[in-house]
Amino acid sequence: MSKFFIDRPIVAIVIAILMTIVGVVAMIQLPISQYPNIVPPEIQVRANYTGADAQTIEQSVATPIEQQMSGVDRSNYIQSVNANGSIRMTIDFDVGTDPNTDQILTQLRVSQATSQLPTDVVNAGVTVQKSTTAPLMLVALNSPKSTYDNIFLANYANINLIDQLTRVPGISNVQVFGAGPYAMRLWVKPDQLAKLNVTVTDVINALRAQNTVNPAGQIGGEPAPPGQEYTYTVRSPGRLQSAEEFGNIVIRANPDGSLLRLRNVARIEL
Repeated sequence: MSKFFIDRPIVAIVIAILMTIVGVVAMIQLPISQYPNIVPPEIQVRANYTGADAQTIEQSVATPIEQQMSGVDRSNYIQSVNANGSIRMTIDFDVGTDPNTDQILTQLRVSQATSQLPTDVVNAGVTVQKSTTAPLMLVALNSPKSTYDNIFLANYANINLIDQLTRVPGISNVQVFGAGPYAMRLWVKPDQLAKLNVTVTDVINALRAQNTVNPAGQIGGEPAPPGQEYTYTVRSPGRLQSAEEFGNIVIRANPDGSLLRLRNVARIEL
């Protein structure tokens, strides 16, 4: 074969030119991407079940959702992490599928499982959102001279940064690490509850009933009598703001006329 091309150099040159031309054309036709999408899309399902342990969440929340998720188009596997009070489930799909379509399919299956979930989970809401295998970016907040603690910084991020970052194109979720949510925390005293014959349900019902935002109405509203010139809108105080206000919540009235307040059966702190 080599002798054939040695005796006919023109043929060898022509073949080399043809191979070069074909290679250039093939190179031009190849799809090129700076950041090719080679990572399988992930959809994450989150839910909270306050007061439940990991085993209870697995049986009452994870299992119904996993049963509904079985057979979703082009899904590979499902992984769930159950903790005390929360569940995080990740569904992986084939490479090349549309993440938006995957999210819609997952949301439909979760909706089908809603009737089998506990009422507290349904009321708190089940979140379905797109996710990635690793964080895109980690941002650290610090306070010069330790003026503010980690709880203050986490609350600052929740109020001022999360909404702004979520609006950036390509960002689906922003999560704050390092500190718990800035909230009013109630630590009930079991001995006082038993002594006063009060249940945790009584405490929860009192919180829901007395920590609300209700419209107070108007003074001089329609239908107004002839000659009335002014209408006044009545504003109620709204939700409670301080630990002292939460401590004044009335749980019940005792037969002697005294009031049992939340501060008598719980420790309250912000």
